[in-house]
Amino acid sequence: MPKNDRYVVRHEDEWAVKKPGTERASSIHGTQKEAESRAKDIVSGLGGGEVRIQGRDGRWRDSDTVAPGKDPTPLRDKKH
Repeated sequence: MPKNDRYVVRHEDEWAVKKPGTERASSIHGTQKEAESRAKDIVSGLGGGEVRIQGRDGRWRDSDTVAPGKDPTPLRDKKH
């Protein structure tokens, strides 16, 4: 099963959604919340995976498991 993970990272004064191991951003957003939402949409459409969110200090502050977009079972991640 391929990895569908995405990272939400700082991009100058904005926030970017990136696939791990790539330089180019998938999308750029004005707020971290917008970037996180887009990352979850991407991962869900690809069949589920992890979204990792970087804080302003550059450290990973959170991660969220996203279920497949067409999965009828509820999320098992109780944090979000």
